[in-house]
Amino acid sequence: MDSEELINVDNINYAIYKIGEWKNDYEINQIGLSKEIPVTKNTVYHVKSSMDEIRESKFDISDKTVNGFVAIALQLNPKISEMELNDAIALEEKEYNNVLEELDGLELLDDDESIPLDNEEYLIYKLEKECHVTTSIPANEFTKKYYIDEMKKIEDALR
Repeated sequence: MDSEELINVDNINYAIYKIGEWKNDYEINQIGLSKEIPVTKNTVYHVKSSMDEIRESKFDISDKTVNGFVAIALQLNPKISEMELNDAIALEEKEYNNVLEELDGLELLDDDESIPLDNEEYLIYKLEKECHVTTSIPANEFTKKYYIDEMKKIEDALR
């Protein structure tokens, strides 16, 4: 990687985050469980699009049709799997609205700015589209290390 390479903040081929905390607590919404906070308009757009895509996925559970967030949470989160289905559905709706409110209230970098690709202030992912799937690839060493550490945490939690 060229340590002097700059990327424009408004480049739609990159998602840029800072490590931080959400204002609200989340149990279901995977976006809210992450410590990656978007810092650009395009990244907020990508996050909202991803959430909408997950929510548009439908699964039949018991006598109800639920969205992807609820279905994933029921499978992976013991606390949610013990809840009444209607309560899980209501919690997902509340969390979704809270995440949207937080995303809309974030302080974002100015679209006219450029940042060094190789830095330790921002998590930067290169976005690549294959068919209908967008893949996020860590674009610098700081992001690669963070990503590997986060994947290890997830693996350990699923054991």
